[in-house]
Amino acid sequence: MEYGILGPVRVRDGATDIVLDGAKQRTVLAALLLAEGSVVADTGLSWFLWGDRPPATLTAQLYNHVSRVRRALGPEARIARRAHGYEMHTEAARVDVLQFRELAGRGKAALADGKYQEASDLLRAALVLWRGPALAGVCEQLAAAEGPPLEEARTTALAGRIEADLALGRHPRLLPELTRLVTRHPLHERFRAQLMTALYRCDRQGEALAVYDRGRQLLAREIGVEPGPLLRGVHHAVLTADPRLYAPPAPDEAPAERRRDPA
Repeated sequence: MEYGILGPVRVRDGATDIVLDGAKQRTVLAALLLAEGSVVADTGLSWFLWGDRPPATLTAQLYNHVSRVRRALGPEARIARRAHGYEMHTEAARVDVLQFRELAGRGKAALADGKYQEASDLLRAALVLWRGPALAGVCEQLAAAEGPPLEEARTTALAGRIEADLALGRHPRLLPELTRLVTRHPLHERFRAQLMTALYRCDRQGEALAVYDRGRQLLAREIGVEPGPLLRGVHHAVLTADPRLYAPPAPDEAPAERRRDPA
């Protein structure tokens, strides 16, 4: 059995899609999956399903929604009633959010250890699991509570993968992707710093400095702050032609993408 919440909520048994009838059933399943085997209290499920306007027959309706999820999933679904809540165990199943967290955690550790190819591979594999915005098709309360942290984890994994690829000397191929990311996330300083680094390594110092200036103006206008230490540090490094902006040679890259020795 495969469960997916990194995109529209879905369940697959082999090649067969299992249809859950309506947003409330998808919400119950997603909330149980996100709990990773811990009990989800009736009060929590109630909030995810109805917000601050639960029905008078709350306990009965919760039971009915959980029962419908059980019937849809079949005997493999291990959903149990506990005191004041429900829990679900998925040890024998594949759950995309759990796979993502495991791969992203290993990728982050490899990046910290300077194992850049391993980090790039792990983080790329984690990101491939995403099929769109997380928790699509659930009730708005669950999406509002759990969607932003999942999207933040996705963005962090993406920035880590780009950092690993920059360390491997892949700056030419990263330029289109980073340009798109900075356009979509204009206040994200890590993406902007990475774009500046890639431009500088491609002998486009003036464009790198222009990217910084646009970011500084946006930060001041939108949220009234100056660039943080990361962005300021890259700006200073570009201005001073700091040799640390250059990546070490990557043996699996073509010569055009290898390190350029500073003049």
